[in-house]
Amino acid sequence: MTDAAISTLAARVGVRAACVAVGAAQAGYYRRHRASVAPPRPAPVAHRDRQQPRALTVAERDRILDVLHSRRFADLAPAEVWAILLDEGIYLGSQSTFYRLLRAAGETRERRRQATHPAAVKPELVATSPNQVWSWDITKLHGPAKWTYYYLYVILDIFSRYVVGWMVATRESAALAEVLIRQTCAKQGIGADQLTIHADRGSSMTSKPVALLLADLSVTHSRPHVSDDNPFSESQFKTLKYRPDFPGRFDSIEAARRHCQTFFAWYNDDHRHGGLGLHTPADIHYGTAEAVRDKRAAVLTDAYRAHPERFIRKPPEPPHLPTGSWINPPDQPEEATQ
Repeated sequence: MTDAAISTLAARVGVRAACVAVGAAQAGYYRRHRASVAPPRPAPVAHRDRQQPRALTVAERDRILDVLHSRRFADLAPAEVWAILLDEGIYLGSQSTFYRLLRAAGETRERRRQATHPAAVKPELVATSPNQVWSWDITKLHGPAKWTYYYLYVILDIFSRYVVGWMVATRESAALAEVLIRQTCAKQGIGADQLTIHADRGSSMTSKPVALLLADLSVTHSRPHVSDDNPFSESQFKTLKYRPDFPGRFDSIEAARRHCQTFFAWYNDDHRHGGLGLHTPADIHYGTAEAVRDKRAAVLTDAYRAHPERFIRKPPEPPHLPTGSWINPPDQPEEATQ
């Protein structure tokens, strides 16, 4: 209807006035009544395939590379070559063009000799019985005033989680660590080539006195793959500091030692560890866990006989004992994980 009205009025007042009177767009009217076929639009050309007016010819690009490869300029930076040529009244292209051509040719790498560092080897340690692998670390305990600390040294057996040695001191010292390690090895009866000690990269852990002591005791010293690769010690410190009776600050070093003495007695002898089948570290470390597990099994069996309808598993079993503890277990093949 609109186009018909425009056609009727156009014969009298013209197309433009007719479109204004009807309230329609003039371009739309012409588009709908075009007599000729619209010319085809050219196919789009990607930007990288378009001819750039500022682009250098192949000969010009080759000339720049030849200049940069010349004996005169082979050892100079492209920006310096560009400046020298400019001082001599020669302009071959911009600095960015020099770099872009070299980059395309794979010639923008560092040419000076660089220091190379061997890749850090990830230690893969496994303990299948006590006194095979120990983990040791030092943590800070807040003292009576701000910025005052006491230092807690702890040596932990990763298989049994048993704290085999600990010490609270006023400073972090390699000499003190050496004394603690020596006394702990003697107390546990460590023989030659029996033990591996894992530690992080703290100054005391990497000190020469400790390294010499371990060599003297024929103890292997394991270094972490990353700076905080000491999971067993970190977990034990968390257990210490998340206990309800752990104070925010200790009034004295004697108070810190009394607290640690109470804590480690509980941790070794009374703490039912989730990673140990809910046995205490002392049970695992000194080989009494089997008897404890048999006793638990007898209690569960009696409970099952009294009310079998209350149990799904027949008969119920206590948690299993640990068979091994890993620091950085090896990656399993995909076939083994599927």
